[in-house]
Amino acid sequence: MLKQTQQQKLLQKLSPQQIQLMKLLQVPTAILEERIKEELEENPALEYGEDEQQPADDFSSTEASEESGDGETDDFEPDGSENEYDNIDISEYVSEGDDEIADYKLRDDNYPDPDENRTIPIKVETSFHDYLLNQLGMLELDPRKSAIAEHIIGSIDDDGYLRREVSAIVDDLSFSQNISTEEEEIKELIKVIQEFDPPGVCCADLKECLLLQLRRRPQDDPGITTAIQILEYYFDEFTKKHYEKIQKSLGLSDDDLKEAITQIIRLNPKPGGNHATINKAESYVIPDFFILNNNGKLELSLNSKNAPDLRISEGYRDMLRDYDRGDKKDKRQKEAVLFIKQKIDAAKWFIDAIKQRQHTLLSTMEAIMNYQHDFFLTGDETTMKPMILKDIADITQLDISTVSRVANSKYVQTEFGTFKLKFFFSESLSTDSGEEVSTREVKKILSDLIGGENKRKPLSDENLTKMLQDKGYNIARRTVAKYREQLNIPVARLRKEL
Repeated sequence: MLKQTQQQKLLQKLSPQQIQLMKLLQVPTAILEERIKEELEENPALEYGEDEQQPADDFSSTEASEESGDGETDDFEPDGSENEYDNIDISEYVSEGDDEIADYKLRDDNYPDPDENRTIPIKVETSFHDYLLNQLGMLELDPRKSAIAEHIIGSIDDDGYLRREVSAIVDDLSFSQNISTEEEEIKELIKVIQEFDPPGVCCADLKECLLLQLRRRPQDDPGITTAIQILEYYFDEFTKKHYEKIQKSLGLSDDDLKEAITQIIRLNPKPGGNHATINKAESYVIPDFFILNNNGKLELSLNSKNAPDLRISEGYRDMLRDYDRGDKKDKRQKEAVLFIKQKIDAAKWFIDAIKQRQHTLLSTMEAIMNYQHDFFLTGDETTMKPMILKDIADITQLDISTVSRVANSKYVQTEFGTFKLKFFFSESLSTDSGEEVSTREVKKILSDLIGGENKRKPLSDENLTKMLQDKGYNIARRTVAKYREQLNIPVARLRKEL
């Protein structure tokens, strides 16, 4: 039985332009240039230019459908009717509309752009596995053993450890490369690879890695023999810093133990760490903002790479002008004009999104700068105020999710260093006087207390709690332990030194 009903629903739908803006907001400066290059490749109506023929504020996309907002033409399927082509309005596309003074006329050629000579260094690197394969090529191995050794090297983690079981490697070779081998043969080749540089590579665990490095050092060095004995027989006691038990068991003097520990702490626990391939977008911090202190007045500027000089292709405008002036307007010409309109609309939307991104970034960073004004003047973490995303959202009248996207993966360069925007957000903690202070301030004081402690008798969490309470901070011992772990500071027993 069929039944018709009417109902109302409240739905929240995002237009393609809004989705594009949200994606651009969370893109850092280091990746924005690649994103713009992708758009330039996809949309021939968009191009770089020294001057924009039409200001971005004048761009209007009322004529275009939302389905083409991503710059693609797959969703456009003309039905071929005459009415569709006769109703093409290109008046707003062929008119110049240059009511405002172009940006290039407001520039002083005697003063270059701040970022004109700023170049981003390119890191040339060889991956860790390539480094090992180059050493393997120097050995005279038959093709079969060479293939097995290459598979072993490929199974090594980026930090230099071979954590796969030998039996699993045998199975891998049998199924993936049709090579039948035994565990003994694999172990022999592992020993060969362990002779490669860096020392300690291709080991199963930390103990084996450190012992291998010690055995490759001159054995007549003071402390080497004792260090090998400590790691081989008292590894657990060493990691837990039970030095008294080690000293008593081996009959060592204080100087002998200190010399052995000195040799051990010089070793590299991650032999592959110096050669690991790092994402280039993460290996260099490119600041999105710059804050300068000009005689007590803070000046905020946006990295110029966030403000690319984009414009609509003049060649595409000329095509529309030729069509508008022509008399013969057949179906093929009209299809081409509809395609050009789509591409121009997509280019306008992208330029508008870039402009909106600049405005949102600046307004958010300005709110953060004003909120943490004292820190940007002094660089003292103890002057930072408690600040959460909602505080900045209320000031900027933006949604909390928008502020979160801006704060994610963005950096600001100050005279005190370059900081991630998330650095400035922290919860609050009350003092004895009822004043709200930032947890960042408490962490800084906690870090200073631990940094100034006597390493022979490090401060316990109870002592740190009492010292913070004496300074007026209402804090529990478990909170001190939580902050200490967030600062990557070990417990008192593991901070003890001889």
